[in-house]
This record gives sequence, structure tokens and C-alpha cells, in this order.
Amino acid sequence: MIKEIRKTYASGYLALIVLPILFVANGYMFVRALQSMAISLLLVSVLIAIVLLVCFAGFFMVHPNQARVLTLFGTYVGSARDTGLRWANPFYAKKAVSLRVRNFDCDPLKVNDSSGNPIEIAAVVVWKVVDSAEASFEVDDYISFVEIQTEAALRNLATSYPYESHSEGQIALRSDPQAVAEQLKMEVQDRLEKAGVQVIEARISHLAYAQEIASAMLKRQQAQAIVAARRTIVDGAVGMVKMALDELRDQDVIELDDERKTAMVSNLLVVLCAQENAQPVLNTGSLYN
Repeated sequence: MIKEIRKTYASGYLALIVLPILFVANGYMFVRALQSMAISLLLVSVLIAIVLLVCFAGFFMVHPNQARVLTLFGTYVGSARDTGLRWANPFYAKKAVSLRVRNFDCDPLKVNDSSGNPIEIAAVVVWKVVDSAEASFEVDDYISFVEIQTEAALRNLATSYPYESHSEGQIALRSDPQAVAEQLKMEVQDRLEKAGVQVIEARISHLAYAQEIASAMLKRQQAQAIVAARRTIVDGAVGMVKMALDELRDQDVIELDDERKTAMVSNLLVVLCAQENAQPVLNTGSLYN
């Protein structure tokens, strides 16, 4: 693998002063040679002028959060990260590589989770280039490489976890966003390591059941919510009934036999667990008639 070699190149401002001075000096020599009709000096002056003109092609700019990858006839020679106007060998090819932080917002993908349910999932990945040489030479197009590998990692992640947890302690896409985000970041980073890219953050931006099963899964979620609510109501009602019987016994308000206790528990549970307000009924007789 080609690793980045950071080099410091000559200041372009200094070269901007030196080259014009040399050009003027060479012009003066050319005029003197022309006056004296010295053919050899004229040829030397012309050659120097050509060299100086070629040297002007050595100027290049490095912007903040940018690197310039320099190659000489196909051979990598180094990368410049010092900002400002720089000067290097005019025969160097100078390719700009942005080091800025970027976002990739993946479009929703339709995949099956680990339970086989079709879901729609999308992610946002925050990344930047940290090795300009790898980004330039190890992959053909590092931006396209990031997009394709992110989608591949997201598909693999979605097939590794269920949409919803079916047992305690099981990691699910919907109920454990932090753990899923960390796993996604690791998977994307492993795939982009060879391209000189660092993943700063990766998170799920869209998660839903596919349209063909969305209505059925919504009914399932509603049923689970109703069952959970009923369980909470029943637990609370049983506790209140037990507390009422204990208070009646401890304060000697009334002595209840098993049959009367059963009737009282039944009535209290009906009142506490009913969805509608209970309607009082006056019993003018006794429990036994």
C-alpha cells in the first residue's frame, strides 16, 4: 500500500520574487549579447529564458484542509499540506485532495433483518480523508468508494440484527440505536481503511418496516402495547386489593369468610380493571339470597 509522505516545499512567495529577478537579469544578458553579437551568449540566454518560463509552472496553491499529491511521471514523490502559495518541480503533477469533513446520506435500502422481515433502513456517515496518497492511488474514486462500501456495510448490519428484540438482552435495530451505530461505524471503518478514510460518526437515519408488512406490524405493536398496559393494570389492581384486605383485617373493620373475600376480590378487580367507569348496584339482600 502507498502511504502518504508529507513534504515541505519551497515558498511560492520567495520564488515569485526570485524568478522575475532572474528573468530580468537574463534579459539584460540577452541585450548585451545581442549588442556584442555573441552567438554563444545569445543561445545560453535563450535556453535560460526557456528554463525560467518552465519554472513558472511550478507554482501551486494549498488551501486550508487540503492536500496536494505530487507525482513525477507516474511516481509518487510526496504530499504538500502547508497552506499558501508553494513552488515545486514544474514537472510534478499536482492533484488536490480535500481533507474536509463530509457527510454521506445514504438513500433508504430495502433489506431483510435477521428474522427475515423486510425493512427500510438508511444511514448518515460523517467521514474525512486522512491519507491523501491512499485516497488517490489505492482506489479509483474514493468518494464513490465511500458511498458503495457504506451501503454494503449497512446491508450487512441490517441482516445481522432483528428489527425488534424478541428476548431480554438481545440487541435490536429499533431498541438499541447506540450499539447499532457503534457497530455500523466499525464496519464502515474496516471497509474504508484501505482508502485512507476515517469514519467520524455513523448513525441510522431512517428505520421502518417495508410497506407490504407495515400495517400488519403496526397491529402487532399495538397488541403488544395493549397487553403490556393490561399487565401493568392487573399488577396494580392485585396490589390494591391485597392492601384493602390487609387494612380491613388489621383494623378489625369486618371479618370476612373465604366466600365473601372471593366476592370482594372479584368486585374490586372488575372495578379497577374495567375500561369504563363502574355502575354501582345496591344489594338489599344478603350474599346468600
